Amino acid sequence: MRSVEAYIRDLPKAELHLHIEGTLEPELAFRLARKHRITLPFASVAEVRAAYDFSDLQSFLDIYYALADVLRDEDDFYHLALSYLQRAHEQGVVHTEIFFDPQTHTARGIAFGTVVEGLNLALTEAQRRFGMTHRLIACFLRHLSAAEASRTLDEVLEYREVITAVGLDSSELGHPPSKFAAIFDRARAQGLLTVAHAGEEGPPSYIHEALDLLAVRRIDHGVRCEEDAGLVRRLVREQIALTVCPLSNVKLRVFDRIEHHNLKRLLEAGLRVTVNSDDPAYFGGYLLENYLAVERALGLTRAQLASLARNSIEGSFLDADAKRRWVALIDARADDSLSHPPR
Repeated sequence: MRSVEAYIRDLPKAELHLHIEGTLEPELAFRLARKHRITLPFASVAEVRAAYDFSDLQSFLDIYYALADVLRDEDDFYHLALSYLQRAHEQGVVHTEIFFDPQTHTARGIAFGTVVEGLNLALTEAQRRFGMTHRLIACFLRHLSAAEASRTLDEVLEYREVITAVGLDSSELGHPPSKFAAIFDRARAQGLLTVAHAGEEGPPSYIHEALDLLAVRRIDHGVRCEEDAGLVRRLVREQIALTVCPLSNVKLRVFDRIEHHNLKRLLEAGLRVTVNSDDPAYFGGYLLENYLAVERALGLTRAQLASLARNSIEGSFLDADAKRRWVALIDARADDSLSHPPR
């Protein structure tokens, strides 16, 4: 009978919280640094990996932005994305909704179109080769000003045909969603969907703001919702998806150990919890590794693993017909496994 790993791999899954810049493996970073004659602040791949001992979100972002400097031309973004998409396909991802940070690149003089066209080329190729569907989400860096976000939105709108939504990421503390309310209003008026990071390091009030002021369709992270019983009831009632990133949460000290993560409690409380990898090159695992980590540490059943996969499809921006098809396949594969458990 199938192992748990094979079972998880076989479940059709969507990944809804993936920063494409966070899939930059050190080997590719050094290869691109040589290509562009850039000197990295590390001497070797081993030295880079040794630096991945983060004390908080900001300590991670400092390295994240330094390594992103090697991404310079369309081909770089294409290979970055295709490497992730190949791995995701091998792990049973059938649909992915990818974040990218335009301001990280335009601030370095990289044209917005260079980034989008490279990513879109890889996404289109993955759809052709693997049948993997996708959505592209442009995120505003919340530590920068609302005026800068507004200028970035102008560029996003020029690529409206390939960008589905806007999001909000980077340093959470001290930068509440309300700071960007007017920008999100304008984005929605132009037909863009909205998501936002909230309740990772920031308080539950940030989740309330994201829902009430940004009208987001889902909450990225959201694990601190548990501190507000009324908020939990609202998230259950409205079935707002939470794009939880377990290995990331441990690596950035949101939880000290994976065994202490609240994902299982949130799932059992009726929240639409999903599992995602966030910045997998930095946090020790892609989507399959995140599923396996919570299965082992929290004692999730196969039925609960299927619920997580089902939630990922239901919480996605796929159309209703596509959701029905994937959920039906998840149900069929889950039922087959439950009918024939491993000996």
